[in-house]
Amino acid sequence: MNTLQQFSHSLTTIPLATGWLLNEIGECIGRQQLFTKQAPQRLKVLREHALIESAVSSNRIEGVEVDLKRVATLIFGQPTLRDRDEEELRGYRNALNLIHTQGAALPISEKTIKHLHALIRGDIWDAGHYKNKGSDIIERYADGRVRVRFKPLPAKATPKAMARLVAGWRDALCERVAPPLVLLAAFNLDFLCSHPFRDGNGRVARLLFLLQCYYLGIEVGRYISLERLIEENKERYYETLEQSSRGWHDRNHNSWPFINYALFILKQAYKEFERRVGQIADARGTKTALVLDAIARKVQPFAVGELQRECPSVSLDLIRRILKTQRGRGAVQCLGRGRNALWSTHKSSRR
Repeated sequence: MNTLQQFSHSLTTIPLATGWLLNEIGECIGRQQLFTKQAPQRLKVLREHALIESAVSSNRIEGVEVDLKRVATLIFGQPTLRDRDEEELRGYRNALNLIHTQGAALPISEKTIKHLHALIRGDIWDAGHYKNKGSDIIERYADGRVRVRFKPLPAKATPKAMARLVAGWRDALCERVAPPLVLLAAFNLDFLCSHPFRDGNGRVARLLFLLQCYYLGIEVGRYISLERLIEENKERYYETLEQSSRGWHDRNHNSWPFINYALFILKQAYKEFERRVGQIADARGTKTALVLDAIARKVQPFAVGELQRECPSVSLDLIRRILKTQRGRGAVQCLGRGRNALWSTHKSSRR
C-alpha cells in the first residue's frame, strides 16, 4: 500500500532503465502467442518441468528441502508424506495448480491470499491466518552476529493494511497511475514489507507474482519457473528488497531497485522460454534440452548434483548420459574421478 499510494500521489516519470525493461518485456509479450502455439507436446514437458522447479526452488529459498529422488512423485503422485518439508512442497504444488488452472479468473483478494497461505502451510495452526504478534526480519551472519534487516508492520495493523493493499492494487490499475507491470512489482514490495503472516510470506509473494502475471496476460510462468530464476538471483533479490524497504513505513523509500529486479526476472523468463522452445527439436529431446541449457549457463566448474538440483524433473542417469555424450563431443570435460568429480565447460575453463 505504501508504494502504491506513493505512486498515486507523486509518480510523474519512471527511470530510464525501467522503461527499457518494460519495452523488452512488451516485445516478448507480443511474441507470446506465436511461441505458445508451437508443438503442444514440447510445451507440456516444459510445463511439467516448470511446476517441479517452482515448487522446489520457492521452498528451498526458505530452507525447505526434500529428497530430489522423491520430487517427481510428490509433485505428480499421491505418496504418503514423510515429513513437514514434503507437506509444504506438496502444498506449494497445489497452490501452483490452482493458479495455473484458474489464472486471471482467480481474484486478487484477501480471501485468495489467505487461501494460498493455507495451501502452502498445510496442517499447522495458523495456516491461512494473519500473524498474531509482530516479529523482526533478522539476518544472521556466519560468525554468530545478527542484525535487524527490517521491522514489518505490527500484528494489529496487518488486517487493515492488507485491505488497503488489495484496494490500492485495484484502484491503481483502474486509474492507470503507472504501467501495470510496475504496479505488479510495487504490490509485491508492499506485501513483503507488510509481512502479514508468521511464516510463508516469501512463498505467498512469489505465488501472487505469478497470479498477477496471469491477470496482466503474461503466461511465461506457465513454462518457465519464475521461482527458480529468483533463486538463481537470490542475493540480488535480498539486496534490492533491503534497498527498497528503507523508509517504507514513512513512504520515503526508493522502490525502483526492487521493481527493476522483478522486471528483470520476467525478461529473463521470456528469453529462456524463447530459447528453450527454439532448442527443442522433438518431444523426446525436451529433457535433454533442459539439461543442455543448464550446462550452458555454467561459468564455473560444476558437479552433477548441481544439474540435478536445477533439473529436478530429469533423472540422474539421463544427466550422466548427457554429460558423457557432451564429453565425447568435446563440449565439456571431467576434472576428476568418482561421483563427486567436477565438470567444466570451455567457458568455465577460460576463467
